[in-house]
Amino acid sequence: MDKKHAWNLGYWLLAVLAVLWAQQLWQAVVRVEPVPYSEFEKALAEHRIDEVTITDRTLTGHLKVPDGRKTALVATRVEPDIADWLDKYGVRYSRVVENTLLRDLMSWIVPALVFIGLWYFVIRRMADRAGGMGGFLSIGKSRAKVYVQADTGVTFADVAGVDEARAELAEVVDFLKNPKQYGRLGAHIPRGVLLVGPPGTGKTLLAKAVAGEAAVPFFSISGSEFVEMFVGVGAARVRDLFEQARQRAPAIIFIDELDALGRARGAFGGLGGHDEKEQTLNQLLAEMDGFDTSVGLIILAATNRPEVLDPALLRAGRFDRQVLVDRPDRKGRIDILEVHVRKITLDPALVLDEVAALTPGFSGADLANLVNEAALAATRRQAAAVQMRDFTAAVERIVAGLERRSRLINDKERRWVAYHEMGHALVALSMPDGDPVHKVSIIPRGIGALGYTIQRQSEDRYLSTRGEMQRRIAVLLGGRAAELLVFDEFSSGAADDLARATAIAREMVMRHGMDEGIGPVTIEPPQSNLLEVTPMPAARPPVSEALQQRVDEAVRGILWAALGRARALLQRHRELLDRSARELLEKETLDEAAIAVYAQALHKA
Repeated sequence: MDKKHAWNLGYWLLAVLAVLWAQQLWQAVVRVEPVPYSEFEKALAEHRIDEVTITDRTLTGHLKVPDGRKTALVATRVEPDIADWLDKYGVRYSRVVENTLLRDLMSWIVPALVFIGLWYFVIRRMADRAGGMGGFLSIGKSRAKVYVQADTGVTFADVAGVDEARAELAEVVDFLKNPKQYGRLGAHIPRGVLLVGPPGTGKTLLAKAVAGEAAVPFFSISGSEFVEMFVGVGAARVRDLFEQARQRAPAIIFIDELDALGRARGAFGGLGGHDEKEQTLNQLLAEMDGFDTSVGLIILAATNRPEVLDPALLRAGRFDRQVLVDRPDRKGRIDILEVHVRKITLDPALVLDEVAALTPGFSGADLANLVNEAALAATRRQAAAVQMRDFTAAVERIVAGLERRSRLINDKERRWVAYHEMGHALVALSMPDGDPVHKVSIIPRGIGALGYTIQRQSEDRYLSTRGEMQRRIAVLLGGRAAELLVFDEFSSGAADDLARATAIAREMVMRHGMDEGIGPVTIEPPQSNLLEVTPMPAARPPVSEALQQRVDEAVRGILWAALGRARALLQRHRELLDRSARELLEKETLDEAAIAVYAQALHKA
């Protein structure tokens, strides 16, 4: 609600309250205290009343001589034949018809005004929160936010780790700035660019950077804002959005979370047909086909669920380009960290490459959170700058959870956890070309973690050999192997390790064909490729009971072999296992320098 309407409503409410207050005051001033009928009759008999006014319900007698403050007496009518009765006393009397028009009007108008005012106030507030522009007449108006160059405060200099995607969008910006240069050979700018990638990889940030670089109007809206409970509203908003963009072309339209609007039609049979979402999608398809590329209108969209999009959106002529915005590699993580550490005080001795090595699989949003957590950790310990230890603490907090030193663990359980974690660490240190162990701790974290072992990847990997996967399983089962070796029993602490090891073994057998007995056969349903639309989930290929039994045997064989390998390795270095477990029990945490001593001892043995 704007200020003008708010003031007008306030004036009306104040006026109504003033009228009510005046009415109450007037009634209080002219009010005459009623007296019993017998007293009224006695005053008549004593000839103290000069004149009587008769109404439907009362008798008002005006006193000849005021009695103190009283100038009149009022009594309720009880005698039916009033005229004859009054004639006996020789007084003047008259009948007055009460005028209750004002009172009746006020009794109707005031509640109505109050109700209308409240309704107006509430409806306008709801309309403003729902997108503004005033009431139900604007329900079909687009809710897109319009930015110009200075509004976003983000440029391509603020985007890192996604160089290929940034180059694609930089070309789009250049299209808008120099259309004649690209059209001299007959080429035309693409109609639409779809940004695809996991959550937190910077798709929306890239769109804001385009707004900051393009110096053209930038219409930003979420896909969910098109969908309403009223049929036809979404289609009307699509039409209005494109109409606004055409009027201000050259311009860019950015639709975030496109999957909320562009879900494949008829992808899930039996769940409804031509509904509001389909109407909205049909209107979007029509608008993308209908606009003229020469006017300089480009559509950007972002989604992390490309598999659910309608195929009509992805065909040539609509979203001509699909740009992958994936999780960054090690170099990309370093570039992203360099952007975020500008805002904090960093120790000059810190090497960001070491931080990047601790964060494989982190997205841009994860790395931004990591830098903030590291700065908070340094602040808590009253440090002058953020150091590597703070980044390590931040990684542990994000991956494993918050430290729970208040959780009391008895000595037996602490000893069990120490052997379990050192089993992981020593097996990892013994593996050829394995990732170095960064930290081992028996301090409880999160909900159920009683201890943890962190490895630091030496380099990013995109392929895994059979030997590497077998070694990874052996490291995961190193804790269970240490429990069996030392205590001749195993605990429930290896539940997560077993789940991850089993998943790797099943992938080896059922997806990658790494079992010699079964051979190069894929049993798992194929995973859909990026931007490959699969409206219905892929069905699992038919598998005979004999083959399924063979798969189970192969998975168990891989797990037993890895467990036996880990146990044999720890048995061979039993003295080192005992010594490292005692040190871990004493210090509770072993850093990379302390672990390096045991790594050297393993290599010498």
